Amino acid sequence: MRPQGKLEYGGQTAPLRTCVGCRVRTVKSELLRLVQVEGVIVPDLRGRLHGRGASLHPTLKCLELAERRRAFSRAFRGTEALDTSRVRVCLEELQREGEAG
Repeated sequence: MRPQGKLEYGGQTAPLRTCVGCRVRTVKSELLRLVQVEGVIVPDLRGRLHGRGASLHPTLKCLELAERRRAFSRAFRGTEALDTSRVRVCLEELQREGEAG
């Protein structure tokens, strides 16, 4: 029986997180951590920023799903609308790097 909240990944157990966009549980290393800083959602590329985090697949499709479902206000336990422009810019840059490289 697998331990709760873990997944066999390359012979080792790895922590799982749920994407706030598509709601698929996957290995933490495959998701982008997001943190709310003063009403703006900021990508936490190093995973070191303080505060409550939310996980998202690094694709524009999952970002759009999360925005449409208003998942960020629930994930960050707030009621106000949050600015996702910095996340969108980061994902567009990651997508361009993936196409170029």
